Amino acid sequence: MTEVATPRRSRITPEREAELYAAVLDLLREVGYDALTMDAVAARTRSSKATLYRQWGGKAELVVRALRHNKPDHLDRIDTGSLRGDLHALVRLEDDCTIERNSALMRGVAMAMHSNPDLRQAFRAQLVEPELSGFHQVIQRAVDRGEVRADCPALEFLLHMMVGGFATRALLDDQPPSQEFLTSYIDAVVLPALGAPTA
Repeated sequence: MTEVATPRRSRITPEREAELYAAVLDLLREVGYDALTMDAVAARTRSSKATLYRQWGGKAELVVRALRHNKPDHLDRIDTGSLRGDLHALVRLEDDCTIERNSALMRGVAMAMHSNPDLRQAFRAQLVEPELSGFHQVIQRAVDRGEVRADCPALEFLLHMMVGGFATRALLDDQPPSQEFLTSYIDAVVLPALGAPTA
């Protein structure tokens, strides 16, 4: 009896994957999530729509994976020996130009999540959960060092505080977030709320 070989999903090279993700983010900046189509991605990247669906399943997964690929893999690699140092190092991973571009991109995606449950679900699974996990590691190290009390009520809001400072800079001040603003915000708001050293 002869065995029938099962078809295997073709692997896209890391270079091609990065190229596809960059094109997706460019399209996202140009037209926004709702107007972005798999046809447009296929045309921009000279791919077949069938390949895109086979690799990513749909628009939401492709967009979120592109966003994740664009983010520096940061938190699990940062350990400066202090919570303040870790949070400042996190901010320094991207220059002001990149922070501004990514901030505008994330605002657009956040707006689209309100009417796209599949996008919201993919965003939570691919971006929010890994971020929470990384922040938990940073906080646990700070607790272990004695910088933050384990029962500090502000601990569960660390990510909320960080995202809040990032998002409201444009909303309230009509300016993009910057390294200077974010490090000042960490020292003036985040660390005092956690009872952590600010110097």
